[in-house]
Amino acid sequence: MDKTAYIEFCRQAPPDFPVFMQHWYLDAVCAGGQWDAVVVYKREQIAGVLPFFYKKIGPFKYVTMPLLGRFMGPYLRPEWRAPMKATSLLKSLVDALPRFIAYSQDFNYSADNWLPFYWKKYRQTTRYSYVLDLNQSLETLRDNLAPDYRNQKIPKAQTLMELRETPLSPADFLRIHDLSYTRQGLKAPVSVAFLEKLDAALVARQQRLILSVCERESGAIAALAYLIWDQQRAYYLMAGEDPALRNSGAGILLAWEAIVYAKNTLQVPIFDFAGSMQPGIERVRRQFGAKQEMYLRVYR
Repeated sequence: MDKTAYIEFCRQAPPDFPVFMQHWYLDAVCAGGQWDAVVVYKREQIAGVLPFFYKKIGPFKYVTMPLLGRFMGPYLRPEWRAPMKATSLLKSLVDALPRFIAYSQDFNYSADNWLPFYWKKYRQTTRYSYVLDLNQSLETLRDNLAPDYRNQKIPKAQTLMELRETPLSPADFLRIHDLSYTRQGLKAPVSVAFLEKLDAALVARQQRLILSVCERESGAIAALAYLIWDQQRAYYLMAGEDPALRNSGAGILLAWEAIVYAKNTLQVPIFDFAGSMQPGIERVRRQFGAKQEMYLRVYR
């Protein structure tokens, strides 16, 4: 294992290296366990890395995904991803992993070759996120919205609501975000302390924004979103709305405004809804004209 080498790799990683795999992001989200990494070299340079987060049950260790850690798995530099080159490197990474009683990771988008894991008796299931190509014009993006979103829900919400960038603390964000969990009698998954730690890391690197849609007259927050980004993508990491105002269309307007912000201000090529396999949420993502993007869940 070589965490120090991994940290150095992160500091000079290629543009498509996900924010979720950055060492400082892992430091922030790997609560209740520890993270480490294995690396593989070619020509005296790190050609590939495989970070992992592990917890313990008694003396036994198991690999899992950290909360708000969307993607991990192996990452190879672009010049080493052709199958003729990649397979041996991936085999070296798998072989270097320590012993665990269980393993489950959601691989990053570039990790589409899991054959060396299969040889080691791992299994795989395909999962999907939804993404938008922001190289299209804003007019095209709007035309690709579902007709009721484009012609009814967003215009109606715009008459009642407005986008604001009022500074909100993690506690302020979760107060609104967690209302839907409260309504359903569920425990909210993210604590204030957890989000404060992650938020501090993202703010220090200017890689997050909290957007809110508020009632024009009262100023009450109807919906809000936690947007983060790296060099290639803006991720709709968390979003929530006040159940009392859920019929206003605020949540739909908010997602559209986040897309506009990612295109016009961040100028990244991809807007990533950061997944959901839940039928109701998946349908909403499709209504924005988003396309499926496959990623792998590999486990043993």
